[in-house]
Amino acid sequence: VQLQASGGGLVQAGGSLRLSCTASGGRFSLYTAAWFRQAPGKEREFVTVNSWGGGITSFADSVKGRFTISRDSAKNTVQLQMNSLKPEDTAVYYCAATRRRFASGLVPNRNDFDYWGQGTQVTVSS
Repeated sequence: VQLQASGGGLVQAGGSLRLSCTASGGRFSLYTAAWFRQAPGKEREFVTVNSWGGGITSFADSVKGRFTISRDSAKNTVQLQMNSLKPEDTAVYYCAATRRRFASGLVPNRNDFDYWGQGTQVTVSS
C-alpha cells in the first residue's frame, strides 16, 4: 500500500489543522494506521494509532484531549484532527500503516510499521 499525507501548513497557537493520509493499492480499513512526527533535531515520535478490526486507539500523552484520529473508508483515508495547537507541535507529520494490531495502551515503535507517507510540515507560531 502507498500512503500520501497532506493538509499541513502554518497556524497560530490555539488553532486547528486537519491532516489526511490517503492510501492506494490496498484497503486502508484492513491496516492499522498511525501518525508520527519529527521535529528538527529530534527523533521521530509516536502521536496516535488506530488498529484495524477492533479499532483500538491510543494517543501520546502530549496530544491527548487535543488530537483525534478518524477513518473515511469511502475515501480510503485516515484523518488527524489537531486542535489547540501549541508551538511544540511543530514537526513533520508522517502517516504509517501496518497489518499488525496493537493492544490498548501499547505505544507502537516506528519499526512496527511497514508503510510510510512522505510527511507533511506543520508549523505552529506563538
